[in-house]
Amino acid sequence: MNAAPATLCPGTSGVSFVADPSSTSIVVPAFNEEEAIGPLVQRLREAGAWREILVVDDGSTDATAARALAAGATLVRHPYNKGNGAAVKSGIRKATGEFILIIDGDGQHRANDAGRIVARLGEYDLVIGARSTGTHATRARLLGNSALNWLAGYMTGRRVPDLTSGFRGARASCLREFLHLLPNGFSTPTTTTLAFIKAGYNVAFEPIDAEAREGESKIRLARDGVKFLLIVLKIVTLFNPLRVFLPISLGSFAVGAAYAAWTIATQSHIANTSVLLIMLAVIVFLVGLVSEQIAALRFERRE
Repeated sequence: MNAAPATLCPGTSGVSFVADPSSTSIVVPAFNEEEAIGPLVQRLREAGAWREILVVDDGSTDATAARALAAGATLVRHPYNKGNGAAVKSGIRKATGEFILIIDGDGQHRANDAGRIVARLGEYDLVIGARSTGTHATRARLLGNSALNWLAGYMTGRRVPDLTSGFRGARASCLREFLHLLPNGFSTPTTTTLAFIKAGYNVAFEPIDAEAREGESKIRLARDGVKFLLIVLKIVTLFNPLRVFLPISLGSFAVGAAYAAWTIATQSHIANTSVLLIMLAVIVFLVGLVSEQIAALRFERRE
């Protein structure tokens, strides 16, 4: 089945469509989720008359593919494991609906919440299922996600209650606009959230509760936490570079100016360190300013 031609997002076309299950494709990335995938697909089918349910088997070595097919899903297979993000991208490319709902294949998300998320699409271009603080697996995971949420809020200028939730619905054409930015790893939710906010699209957070996942989580805080942080910085520097460069410039200038004032008062001269710090501040600010102009060109003409 070929993907439907992408239409423009309302931010560029001024056209708005109302979402419903019949116009929504569900994309379920799955890797070795044989225990959860069958019941999840069955519950999704019971929750609404969806246009299609696409399970993207990301090179699983267990019975994930067979159980997804048995439950009534349309299967997309990777010959080897590429990563959660790569599976999501494959699903987006194959989806034929005007809207796309992405849900993790580990069984932690409730199928009944899918209708609430889709019901807000049309008015919003991206609706994210924001998990309550009590549904995180560990305290370390909660603290890590809270730190990322705060950083994303600072970078984007709006409150972000759940940056990394894999349960989200979006206008298909908007998702495809940012497809080239999506990484193959576990930071696809982070990238889409920041990209939609910085592009000026309508983004909403729908409160949900998450269940304990089936099987073992494939995300490791120590290994993947730094990757999430780098993704946040990467996306924001693509869309709003001064949020990164300006604080560095101001900090360098403040330290250089303070040190210069101290050396003038105590030694009657300006130290080379002060000059270097002030020069660094000017250079970083100018680089940030040029980067901001380049970023603005990304949205001057979007077709």
